[in-house]
Amino acid sequence: MNLKRVVVTGLGALTPIGNTIDEFWESLINGKSGAAPITYFDTEKFKTKFACELKNFNATDFLDRKEARKMDRFAQYAMVASDEAIVDSNLDLDSINKLRVGVIWGAGIGGLETFQNEVLNFAQGDGSPRFNPFFIPKMIADIAPGNISIKHGFMGPNYTTVSACASSANAMIDALNYIRLGHCDVIVTGGSEAAVTIAGMGGFNAMHALSTRNDSPETASRPFDATRDGFVLGEGAGAIILEDYDHALARGAKIYAEVVGGGLSSDAHHMTAPHPDGIGVIAVMNNCLEDAGLKPEDVDTINTHGTATPLGDVAELKAIREVFGTHAKNININSTKSMTGHLLGAAGAVEAIASILSIQNGIVPPTINHTTIDENIDAELNLTLNKAQKRDVKVAMSNTFGFGGHNACVLFKRID
Repeated sequence: MNLKRVVVTGLGALTPIGNTIDEFWESLINGKSGAAPITYFDTEKFKTKFACELKNFNATDFLDRKEARKMDRFAQYAMVASDEAIVDSNLDLDSINKLRVGVIWGAGIGGLETFQNEVLNFAQGDGSPRFNPFFIPKMIADIAPGNISIKHGFMGPNYTTVSACASSANAMIDALNYIRLGHCDVIVTGGSEAAVTIAGMGGFNAMHALSTRNDSPETASRPFDATRDGFVLGEGAGAIILEDYDHALARGAKIYAEVVGGGLSSDAHHMTAPHPDGIGVIAVMNNCLEDAGLKPEDVDTINTHGTATPLGDVAELKAIREVFGTHAKNININSTKSMTGHLLGAAGAVEAIASILSIQNGIVPPTINHTTIDENIDAELNLTLNKAQKRDVKVAMSNTFGFGGHNACVLFKRID
């Protein structure tokens, strides 16, 4: 069958380095770190005392106070970012067929803070089951797209994809396919996460997954560096409006880029560790290229998963070398997690936005905080270290991988 072409017509971002798309992009190209001491709770007894929190964000600046109280922070973030993307898309909400507008969202955890606080309140009480009546609807991961659709009346497909840190990339791929198959004209997609909490930090510390560079938080997220010691937890949301190309043309929409392919795979190896030979990562990038009908040499940039874990960075770069061969050294490889931290279920969306903006602006954001060469990493690779690099970007790839071996890869292409 003839598949519809799918394009990006709106963007929204709420991140530790900027609360709008413009602020986010400016911080990216200037190599700004979003890491700082945690302000949400007392970290005295925690191994890691810093994270990439949002800055100067107040939900009631965007949402009615009563409505905001009914939402966990991850859902608040989803509402704010999706509203920015919808406005950016210039969709006429009074005239479009809302039966053909969906919301497919990603969240790796959902309302973690809500769950944590309700359990703490119960444990500190007299044993009576006094729970907030909004406990369950605040906690469930699918409430974010539900709230978006309720606000705008979007009656197409509506659900959340949950695949750990690959969640929002999975959501984008599902949205791509619904539109390609002709089931929808427009889908609001992306992801959000708000795991900078007592439970989130404590849980990741228990796994020895987080950096403990407490004396220098802003340099703690250091992908590909020999001294890397784990990821920095982040929070926020990224929203992308995907649209049928013909539908976008008919209304004279601004088009950022075309989504030309999506790939999925599983490591089938370990609960949290990547396959040391990158077999699943090799598969997902090959799957994505095949889906897009592109060759390895067509790719100009790759925004890697690049979390700054000792095992993960090496495995991903080995896989890139395997898939792209001699062309790998011609690709601008980077990790924007060096600035935003790891946004878990929102990572795929936020990093895809960075890839799309690289196509738009001809600039590849840097991998910051690199000081020491890792002898296990191929020295020929251009890791876009410490400074942004100008480049004519026609095709950009974005990789995201999640605990459980979930791999997702998305390809974006410039429309001339």
